[in-house]
Amino acid sequence: MAKPLVAIVGRPNVGKSTFFNKVVGKKISIVENFPGVTRDRLYADAEWCGKCFTLVDTGGLELKSTDVMWKHIQKQAEIAIETADVIILFADAKAGLNASDEDVAMKLRKSGKPVVLAVNKLDNYNPEKLFEFYNLGLGEPFGISAEHGTGIGDLLDEVTAKFDELGSVEDDDSLKIAVVGKPNAGKSSLCNKILGFDRTIVSDIAGTTRDAIDTPFTYDGQKFTLIDTAGIRKKRSVEEDLEYYSVLRALGAIRRADVCIIMIDAEQGITEQDVKICGYVHEQGKPSVVVMNKWDLIEKDTHTINKYNDDLKEALKFMDYVMPIYVSAKTGLRTEKILMLAQKAIENANKRISTGQLNDLVLDAVRASEPPSVNGKRLKILFVTEVSVAPPTFVLFVNETALMHFSYKRYLENRIRDAFDFQGTPIKILVREKDENE
Repeated sequence: MAKPLVAIVGRPNVGKSTFFNKVVGKKISIVENFPGVTRDRLYADAEWCGKCFTLVDTGGLELKSTDVMWKHIQKQAEIAIETADVIILFADAKAGLNASDEDVAMKLRKSGKPVVLAVNKLDNYNPEKLFEFYNLGLGEPFGISAEHGTGIGDLLDEVTAKFDELGSVEDDDSLKIAVVGKPNAGKSSLCNKILGFDRTIVSDIAGTTRDAIDTPFTYDGQKFTLIDTAGIRKKRSVEEDLEYYSVLRALGAIRRADVCIIMIDAEQGITEQDVKICGYVHEQGKPSVVVMNKWDLIEKDTHTINKYNDDLKEALKFMDYVMPIYVSAKTGLRTEKILMLAQKAIENANKRISTGQLNDLVLDAVRASEPPSVNGKRLKILFVTEVSVAPPTFVLFVNETALMHFSYKRYLENRIRDAFDFQGTPIKILVREKDENE
């Protein structure tokens, strides 16, 4: 399941951005003492008491303003309301309740979305200042001071409690495949080719797919769910309001997928944005297949495939496990092999290696190349075990973690990859300190 989306809305200058920064733990939003600073939506992943969510900061709402910029900000905030799972309405304890608060509250009540009311700037807690905000009809107001961090815990408790009310789609036994990439890379065409019919709209106009579309199907006796997503543009290219949230949903699709098919336009070659998308998939620990599409349009000689492979290897150094395939979604060239590669990537991501095999392998690796000494001390690897899968995660217990150099850790990862097939999936190696006598 994708992380719940929590949108912060309210009229200008009520402290939404200060709250956003406090929750995500770093200064992402610009905080100034005059209205209208946050003109675009900003989002970041956050966590509270073990519950993860995506927090979205929006521009201030002035529903009755005729100013062009305010109309633009209003449109952005309205999209936040439409796409959010939970909404936090911010009000100002110092300014008190006003008509703008009532206008926004009415809009939120009509949305039918769960809403939590935060009354900010209550630096010296006085419950009497909260009474008038009950008139908004949004339940109990939570008095907070975003600047000083007071009351935020109780507010987040209420917000995360709303997640349980959202309802969840029952987990099925299908494997979820997210098809991601830049706009117009051929994602929808590939989905249609895999499914065997035109489930999604295909157009040469970039940005046709506006949201993640789930389609269940069966292949070789296995149930799958194919998730076609909107193209992920560079941030500066995301100008249209609706597209911004399409990108957000595409990133959510990556998080809930079992495997990602990363589409790259072979005519353009691998670009900076392709590398960023691959990086996001890698950071999420997802197995993947890199699909170089439009291969039918490439003029080829005996060296063409090697050049493309070398370019991928150079650009995706952090994904040395990558499985590339060169296809044409339009003609169907090699598209039948993509699902086989996706299955292989998933199998590798869920592979478990016995502790005995791992320790034998690491012992041989250390004998072949001892770790370098640091200040006269040498790293000793006492024990290794696989603690989880998807992605495969290994813990090395050592005498002193500071002695583990990143290059030696990389050496051990390569030895593990060479011995056991982890093609198509990232693996994680964690280093923990353990007393030799334990």
